[in-house]
Amino acid sequence: MDDTRLRIAMISTPWYPVPPTGYGGIEAMAAVLVDALVLAGHEVTVIGVGRPGTMGDFIVTNGVAEPARVGHAGPEVLHASRAAGLLKYLDVDVVHDHSTAGPLQAGLRAVPTVVTAHGPVKGENGQYYRAVDDTVHLVAISAAQQAQAPSLNWAGLVHNAVRTDDYPYAGRKQDYVLYLGRLSAEKGAHLAIDAARAAGCPLVLAGPCAKPDDREYFEREVRPRLGPDARWIGEAGFAAKVALLANARCLVFPIEWEEPFGLVMIEAMACGTPVVALRRGSVPEIVVDGVTGFVRDRPDELGAAIQAVDRLDPIACRRRVRREFDTSKMAAGYEAIYRQVAKSPGPHLESLCNGEPRRIPTFSSGARVEVLDPSG
Repeated sequence: MDDTRLRIAMISTPWYPVPPTGYGGIEAMAAVLVDALVLAGHEVTVIGVGRPGTMGDFIVTNGVAEPARVGHAGPEVLHASRAAGLLKYLDVDVVHDHSTAGPLQAGLRAVPTVVTAHGPVKGENGQYYRAVDDTVHLVAISAAQQAQAPSLNWAGLVHNAVRTDDYPYAGRKQDYVLYLGRLSAEKGAHLAIDAARAAGCPLVLAGPCAKPDDREYFEREVRPRLGPDARWIGEAGFAAKVALLANARCLVFPIEWEEPFGLVMIEAMACGTPVVALRRGSVPEIVVDGVTGFVRDRPDELGAAIQAVDRLDPIACRRRVRREFDTSKMAAGYEAIYRQVAKSPGPHLESLCNGEPRRIPTFSSGARVEVLDPSG
């Protein structure tokens, strides 16, 4: 391994391309991480679905992303199997896996595998991570997440991040409040409507509602609350999303679960938009109460907090993101972990390939590709 340049295989999910065109927090995080690592001088190969979209090389497992099948075993297992096969042909120092099923094959590789725990680490998820944590190097995305399962074999903690300059700053805001995210019970979209209405502010809700459980929740809790002062506009692409974030009076984030990391909070703050949120999961790590937003314990306190956001400084929001949640800091954190785990990776990959590792075609950003068959 070169003392300065690392060779990294970045495995994404089978659900959305990297970067996603709309919803897709994991894929958005992976995309900006890839670009930051390439700019730092490292060689990164993305294994994912759809088409290339980063500065790294790209190998496709499926030419079509399948967002409608999120949570189904078929696409996940097929993607993981193809990724494992493709890795046999790559000469890398470390594998960074963001998928669910992929880590199951980490113990069969000579190179170390870093796994970011993007979801909960309790219950069945926690049992899964415990089952594989002797063959992978697990990375937490918040201290709140890590505290839920302190006995896991954590290799480190790296907060998610955004490219701050990708988000337009707006010091003057419009009157509407924004809810941005999946319309699901755990995200609390109905609480956002109640809070905005209590504050006397119009609310825009933007986000997908595709899963059966989400649709049932929407019909039960959200649709009856919609009206002239609370509009759902569906899922927003990146350009529409950042415009909504930049102009909103505030982002309301009334989650009802211990969310490991809410990327939309730092997206809002990067635009100079404060966040009003419930004190769950990583919220207190991200939002500085009274500086970049307000953190409250009860839903009935959110309305008053929305009314008070005008006294917050939008510049303080953006400064916090640039200082604590910019991609340069995230890339440096992962680079340190890669170097740590690559020191003793076991037998080198060449020994598994009987000499020089075989190479398969990779594609630079912008190329249109079809599914590759490494056996061909």
